[in-house]
Amino acid sequence: MQTQPTSRDSAPLRVVVVAGARPNFMKIAPLMHELRARSRFEAILVHTGQHYDEAMSESFFRDLDIPEPDVNLGIGSGSHAEQTGRVLIEMEKLLLREAPDALVVVGDVNSTLAASLAAVKLQIPIAHVEAGLRSGDRTMPEEINRILTDSISSWLFTTEPDGDDNLQREGIDPTRIHRVGNVMIDTLLRNLAKSRELKTLDDLDLEPQGYALLTLHRPSNVDDAETLQSLFKALEEIHRELPIIFPVHPRTAAAIEAGLGGSKPNLRMTGPLGYLDFLQLMANAKLVLTDSGGIQEESTALGVNCLTLRENTERPITVSEGTNSIVGRDPAVILSETQKVLRGGGKSGRVPELWDGQTSGRIVDILERDLGSSN
Repeated sequence: MQTQPTSRDSAPLRVVVVAGARPNFMKIAPLMHELRARSRFEAILVHTGQHYDEAMSESFFRDLDIPEPDVNLGIGSGSHAEQTGRVLIEMEKLLLREAPDALVVVGDVNSTLAASLAAVKLQIPIAHVEAGLRSGDRTMPEEINRILTDSISSWLFTTEPDGDDNLQREGIDPTRIHRVGNVMIDTLLRNLAKSRELKTLDDLDLEPQGYALLTLHRPSNVDDAETLQSLFKALEEIHRELPIIFPVHPRTAAAIEAGLGGSKPNLRMTGPLGYLDFLQLMANAKLVLTDSGGIQEESTALGVNCLTLRENTERPITVSEGTNSIVGRDPAVILSETQKVLRGGGKSGRVPELWDGQTSGRIVDILERDLGSSN
């Protein structure tokens, strides 16, 4: 005789999933698809509104087929303290109201830390997706957000062996660490064919392999006018040989206006692009130049050479196994490394283990096992 499940066994596992800024959207998309495909879960999606530019938020929800957020906190911009404080206050109210079994946060933005602080004070367990990444540079706000979020999380889902090592070195209980792969690559693989249907290259009059793609937004690159001017000088020299397409981040646009008096670099500048258009450009580029961590990972998955315009990376596997090279901000090094790629000397690389498009399933399997056994 089969026993009927008790109401305790059949009660849905309620999880709150938080997204705050553009990099978060690519990470929560596959998690939301996976959670909502399983009847055991009730997933509540919260958009903090940390990024409020339409092309950097709402369009990403459309492109990635993410359901409309259940809650939009509308936090907007501000100093790190203002942004973190507002998210913390509003998330506490929401968590008290919803009483979830767990909070799921991704990445390293201010919303990630603030939501986690609200949860841990209420004794709600936290799952941190993309845990353990470390640049070693504590002047980066993101580095502080990573370290603090990891220290209070119950589940630490890592993308690469270095993440596991970093966490164990910091004294994290190894039973809380789970290497599952990279949710960013879940999103990339899910959307690559769809991006190829777009006319992005035709619209910009580009040929595959006939251009480089540039992104810049890190404070260390764009907030100092002298550094920004030096970078643009090197990039303009590259542009004379290989056209550089430069979708301009709102932060960078403001820095150009404030630091360079609005003097535009001689590159092919566009406004911010949606995820699918950007993916199409990245997949067909000869070279990517960036200071973005996520783009280091995506270019490795695509086999596209990437030059990172920083002195460090929190994603070392993109260098040791992938197509990424750290070139810093020295114009001579940037030009030299670019010439290597243009002359056929770039990295071939390989896709790291578990970057296979199945990461979100592995994460949700672990949450279902652990939360189900405790309910």
